[in-house]
Amino acid sequence: MNETSPDFSDKISVKIEPIPFSEIPGQSTLFLDYQIDSRIIDNFYPEKHCPEKDFAEKVLANYAVDREKLCDALLADNKEFGARIKTFINIEMLRQKDCVAVVTGQQAGLFSGPVYTIYKALSAVKMARDLREQNIKAVPVFWIAEEDHDFDEVKRAFFVDGEGRAAQVENTPEGYRDNYPVGFVKLDRTIEQTVEEFFSALPHTEFTEGLKEMVNGSYRPGETYGTAFARFMMKLFADYGLILLAPLNQNFKRLCSPILVKALEKSDELVSALLQVGNQLSEENYHAQVLVESDSFPFFLQNEGGERRSLRRDPATGRIKVQNSETEFEKDELIRLAENKPQYLSPNALLRPVVQDFLLPTLVYFGGGAEIAYFAQNAVIYQILGRPVTPIRHRSSFTVLEGKHRRTLEKYKLHFRDLYAGQEKILETVVDKFLAQDTARVFGEVEETIQNELNRLDRHLLESDPTLSGNLANRRKKIHWHLEALRKKFHRAELLKDEVAHRRVENLFRSVFPHNALQERSLNVVPFLNLYGEYFLEWLYREVENNERRHQIFYL
Repeated sequence: MNETSPDFSDKISVKIEPIPFSEIPGQSTLFLDYQIDSRIIDNFYPEKHCPEKDFAEKVLANYAVDREKLCDALLADNKEFGARIKTFINIEMLRQKDCVAVVTGQQAGLFSGPVYTIYKALSAVKMARDLREQNIKAVPVFWIAEEDHDFDEVKRAFFVDGEGRAAQVENTPEGYRDNYPVGFVKLDRTIEQTVEEFFSALPHTEFTEGLKEMVNGSYRPGETYGTAFARFMMKLFADYGLILLAPLNQNFKRLCSPILVKALEKSDELVSALLQVGNQLSEENYHAQVLVESDSFPFFLQNEGGERRSLRRDPATGRIKVQNSETEFEKDELIRLAENKPQYLSPNALLRPVVQDFLLPTLVYFGGGAEIAYFAQNAVIYQILGRPVTPIRHRSSFTVLEGKHRRTLEKYKLHFRDLYAGQEKILETVVDKFLAQDTARVFGEVEETIQNELNRLDRHLLESDPTLSGNLANRRKKIHWHLEALRKKFHRAELLKDEVAHRRVENLFRSVFPHNALQERSLNVVPFLNLYGEYFLEWLYREVENNERRHQIFYL
């Protein structure tokens, strides 16, 4: 076993069932074509099929950042975040000129945010290990997207409480102000109340006290959303060798100065190329994930107080204007800022991956469906700035199906795919097939009889007066509407009589398919850790397979 791989002696048999994303509602056409490796989209992902060893050579040949300065900054930050020996070993490996990085990242969400954040990190760790086994020196790096200022996306944690109810906690510090990077939002005493509220809603298990101590030790007054996230992630991944990168660190900003300068110099060319790519995507019946307009500019300005505002190019004067402000710049002024004070500039969503992959010798990036769409747009940015176009892979994707929910599916002869129909439809199915089969059968018989008799009447009306047939068609709809309304009342009445069945199905949806979407997109990891402890990550890690392009149902 590689020295930087976790050593798990405990073995457990876990059932995994893969499901193609094409069977799951709500997936974009571009993402589906990407997952099936459609050649139609190759021009949007120019390095998608490049062998890893060949692309590693390209990355290393084009990498110009001072590794010693990079790794010194990583070492200092990761020590502060509470890293252990395996992370330090990987940082030292990254100092070597033949080492590449497997990168992923996510916003600094409350208590780590949606559980897919964890899947991203596990994907990067597993692939770095697999590459080392192929004699490609690689380390996993997690980019904490702390420059983002969409605070509403990070301030909440969604979960299912101990009673099976949908719940959430959120924290907005008293001094919070809009338009500040989340990495600058400082936690205050209210976070202690938020942690207490969170854990009071969870069942008490053998893991609860240790987990609560871990969360309290990370999310505490005085930490920022960025540093609290980093401390928590480091506690979770201490034995996996994950390296955390917090890009607001001015040492990283200085190392990124050359690519920021180049992007400013070529900003007009970048926007023009992005507009053209947007048109190409539309012509192929895909959508552009990020709206690019003729006055777009690929940077935000971050002032001395930390406030972050977007920039726009005035087409009449060519000057760069700060949104909602009278302030404006010549491009040369911004170039000098990038050279001397790069901490005041922040790349937008399309430029950020290019800056990230300038700072790191990135072999591959693990992202979600939205990020895959970003990469369809920003390949031209890599090319214009003379950078290798980083391939993107979809992170591992799981639905964790606990035993009680598996038993509900089995009891009512349901499959995960059946949940796509929605909770109301499933409840109706449960009533018709398991709670009141006789009445449900009568409803079906009555409906069929009415339909047959109305058809018979319609044939006679057509012979008598065709206009009456049209009148019957309208009345037929009303008859069916009333019959369906009566059927719904019958379903509700039966469910009131059998509260257990109703509760089981409701709990199933809240935990397995919340908001009619995949569980990983909303639910937080902490309740899973509360039930299963560190074994939860161990089980997942063993099941991560980075060549798996389907969603995986993880039966516990």
